[in-house]
Amino acid sequence: MIHANTDETWLPLYEALASPVRLSIINLLAADMMNVKELAESIGLSSAIVTMHIRKLEKAGLVQTKMVRKQGGTHKICSLAERSISIELPHMLDVKKVHEVSVPVGHFTEFEVFPTCGIATAEKMIGQFDDPRFFLEPERMNAGILWFGKGYVEYKVPNYLLSGQRPLALEITMELGSEAPGVNENWPSDIDFSLNGMDIGMWTSPGDYGEVRGRFSPAWWQDRINQYGLLKVIRIQEDGTFIDGQQMSVVGIGEIGLDRNFWSFRIGVKENAVHVGGLTLYGKGFGNYNHDIIFRVFYEDVRST
Repeated sequence: MIHANTDETWLPLYEALASPVRLSIINLLAADMMNVKELAESIGLSSAIVTMHIRKLEKAGLVQTKMVRKQGGTHKICSLAERSISIELPHMLDVKKVHEVSVPVGHFTEFEVFPTCGIATAEKMIGQFDDPRFFLEPERMNAGILWFGKGYVEYKVPNYLLSGQRPLALEITMELGSEAPGVNENWPSDIDFSLNGMDIGMWTSPGDYGEVRGRFSPAWWQDRINQYGLLKVIRIQEDGTFIDGQQMSVVGIGEIGLDRNFWSFRIGVKENAVHVGGLTLYGKGFGNYNHDIIFRVFYEDVRST
């Protein structure tokens, strides 16, 4: 599922949907995978024009393509990349009072990771594949992607709430996927989240996505390796903790100790999980969303009596 909002970065998605031809292509691909020639014949347009529409749908993350040998030739096969789209409009809380902090994925303060693993900036790999020592390399602070087979990374987030500001909800937004040797879109992984030492829930990632290049993958980033993840929004509020609107736990905003100077957020895959499928965390310069881990705390002013 694509989780979009009113940020301008989603304009390519909305532009891709604002076309009767592209909507027809989506409907055709919902029934079966097709090549460009088959799509052109079904719609009654030239292959060149259909190719232009496919590129816009690819840029929006709605369609994926791959080259397949078939009937003695090579064909560009098109298929849907997503099953649904969720558009989140601004909440009442969003347009009121909020403190926001963006934390780069390389700014972890504690970690324990096991191969397969790696870390990279938008310009180059940091060290070598499958060597956890490079997670201590100072250049990690510029990292835009990291991955590991099991273990965790932990981030310290400054608390900018002032005296008299009562937290109503905390949102954590990030792009996540599994970590398979190579890539495997059917590679479930149980990813755990904790805040200030308290478990707030678990989400099972469906797979490690790499068949199609990520929208923001650097030019040097090779194919057939982690390309993009799924955008996940964790929201901790009074009545529990939710991920994409689905409840993960009953842990509420009043139970996680937001009155300290900083918060500790840990994300990982436990060795005793049912699905030990690793974790890939995408930040700015990688994946499909081009942003780091975003923390938003919504609050209200409380007058002293």
